[in-house]
Amino acid sequence: MLLTLGAVVVVLGVLIFVHEMGHFVAAKGLGIQVLRFSLGFGKPILSWRRGETEYWIARVPLGGYVKMAGLEDEGMAGSLEGGKSDVPIDPARAFDRQPVWKRCIVIVAGVTMNIVFAFLVYAGIAATAGSPELASTRIDSVNVRRLPPGAEALAGLKFGDQIVRVNGDTVRSWNVLLDLLLRGSANFRIDMAGRPQPIVVQLTDHGLGTRQALAQALVRLDPPKLGILEPGRPAIRAGLKPGDLLLKVDGDTLRSWSDVLHLVWRSPGKPLQVDVLRGGKTLQVTVTPEPRTEADTASPRPHVYGAIGAGQDPPTIHVREPLGQAVLTGLEETGSQVVLILGFLKGLVLHETSVRDVGSIITVGQYSGQVARLGLDWFLPFLALFSVNLAILNLLPIPILDGGQLMFLIAEAVRRKPLSLELRARLTQVGFVVLLAVMILALTNDVLRILPH
Repeated sequence: MLLTLGAVVVVLGVLIFVHEMGHFVAAKGLGIQVLRFSLGFGKPILSWRRGETEYWIARVPLGGYVKMAGLEDEGMAGSLEGGKSDVPIDPARAFDRQPVWKRCIVIVAGVTMNIVFAFLVYAGIAATAGSPELASTRIDSVNVRRLPPGAEALAGLKFGDQIVRVNGDTVRSWNVLLDLLLRGSANFRIDMAGRPQPIVVQLTDHGLGTRQALAQALVRLDPPKLGILEPGRPAIRAGLKPGDLLLKVDGDTLRSWSDVLHLVWRSPGKPLQVDVLRGGKTLQVTVTPEPRTEADTASPRPHVYGAIGAGQDPPTIHVREPLGQAVLTGLEETGSQVVLILGFLKGLVLHETSVRDVGSIITVGQYSGQVARLGLDWFLPFLALFSVNLAILNLLPIPILDGGQLMFLIAEAVRRKPLSLELRARLTQVGFVVLLAVMILALTNDVLRILPH
């Protein structure tokens, strides 16, 4: 519990500080008077003043803000921000006296700083500790239906077979294997450990889609070890924990993570007796997979399948990258997280994703605690992911968020005059109600996930 609380404080504290520091630095740099820099809302529990700026740590640690001259009292938002500042105001340096372009820079500086922070974390990991790569190069199975024409020889691979070279290049990890298959030609010589003769693949189609089908047909062999567990889902409700090694399900020995998936998929709504190795001791728990529906006809899962909300913890190696490549890795990882979060929001809008998947501070806390227990290899990427998440959510066009403020400025640029203070205050109240409704929905989802089913 203490580790979880500490992890939540670190995650929220660091990311809110980074976000608000973006607003603060931009405002100071553009000559706008900053009256207050606060972590949290409401009255302060700790405060000091340096120069013309007050620095607060406030009572409600669920956000933060930078109070600038000209924005010191706008209805509900002003109350949330602890009321007016005692610092004398210089009208010429007030936020609302600045050109629209300056104000836009200040508004987007917070989310920009969150994106930059995520990039620096990903790039820093790649350049120092090294980017994680999936260590296993052993084969669990081959999805014969996905093999493209010319790759039929791979259908003979057995459980545990290890790929060591592709076209003479050493395969140190699964990531390298995929890279060699996707970037290579249509002809492959694949050397296997313990086999004197290579497997020869000669694809009849040279297209990228064909090579992707080849890569997807190979199922990696990983141990049945648990990684991140989804809060409120069957695995965590049954008492399973990250790091648990699953030994048996209903008496059937588990050889790999693939075995776990197939047994769970085939058992929607059916209680499963799971033998677990934890801390050198064998435990037994009962897990009942939730029924889910699979819309993708190409998926190996049945149309109605079971799910327990558990991810795996595959063995990894860390490969340090040169600075230039680390920068590219940082950009790629940050970009992929942006796409992931935008895809989730798109799914909510199009009703492809259930609103029940929206989580609150409880979900953040549970995930934070899990990744903290798994170590920095998990915690730092989670911090970067959540930073991207914070940036994108702050750009939503809700008046109390940065995106809503940006909409005000766009309206001002179009109309060539600002919206009235009264209208902004009313819209901010509406935005607050919308945000409060989303928070209540998210909190309700988390409570329902925690309650016994």
